[in-house]
Amino acid sequence: MKRPCPPWRHATPRCSPVDNGQTRRLINGANPHILGAQRGRYSPPLPDSERQAREPIVAPLTESSLIALPALRLDDARALLKHDAQNSQQDAGESPTDYLQRMIDGLCELSLKDPLTGLGNRRHFHSVLERSIEAVARSGESVLLLLLDIDRFKSINDTHGHLAGDQVLQAIAGCLARCVRPMDTVARYGGEEFAVILPNCRPLFGRAVAERIRQTIESLTIAVAPLQSLQATVSIGGAYAPEWVRSTADLWIERADLQLYRAKADGRNQVCLDLPQELSVSAEEKGLLFGHLVMDEVAAIENISSEAPQDAPGNATYRVNA
Repeated sequence: MKRPCPPWRHATPRCSPVDNGQTRRLINGANPHILGAQRGRYSPPLPDSERQAREPIVAPLTESSLIALPALRLDDARALLKHDAQNSQQDAGESPTDYLQRMIDGLCELSLKDPLTGLGNRRHFHSVLERSIEAVARSGESVLLLLLDIDRFKSINDTHGHLAGDQVLQAIAGCLARCVRPMDTVARYGGEEFAVILPNCRPLFGRAVAERIRQTIESLTIAVAPLQSLQATVSIGGAYAPEWVRSTADLWIERADLQLYRAKADGRNQVCLDLPQELSVSAEEKGLLFGHLVMDEVAAIENISSEAPQDAPGNATYRVNA
């Protein structure tokens, strides 16, 4: 009995498995899906979607795919960088990508810097403050926030003019930068206010730094005209973030601002610090700290804290107060 012809014989075009010439014509011509015809096998054509997915994507390099610097509106960006004494022109041999990256880096730096004093601005200050809060919550690191306000600055502007006021701001900003460590952050908080963030700062060291800043600024002689100079003082308020507590930036600033108000009320040109052993956790911070516990458990923790023996003098202790 004659065996039936295999299905593949009906599916293939009229070519012999050894017909190399026609196989090449089929592969190179209208039927490139015929593969392995020399061995008598037939591969059915793939669907268009699958065939396109398997094909490598090769984007030809054309002029339209390159960065066309003349087509970009970079005049304002160049003017900003030039005003900040940065090179705003493309260097010889510098690729368009490298040039644009340098422009972006320069603009990012400008967005975080106060143009008058060269210190970090309020945006930069809040960014560092949020990172400090995370560090305190994770590791219990001791971080001090100082807020400084120039005493009677409005009188300086009214008496000597706003240009003299700007010179006072610049002189005090330079003094602040010289009084702190490279790891510390100094920023112009707004108007005549400055902020300093001191990481890894124990209480005794923090008070010493604040006093050094106050005394150094008090001793400054600021020339505002060829034959005219003046002096200025600052009031300083500071607060430590509660260790091992995920506080908020607003609460931390509020603590430091309260101490600054105390320094102003007590006669100005003073330092008032909210030391760690004097801190009490606020209701909002208590919610952040114990939000995952039921109220009975919170009450039990508070009772244990209140019944604990007092530490020896000089040791800072945190207690959760109602």
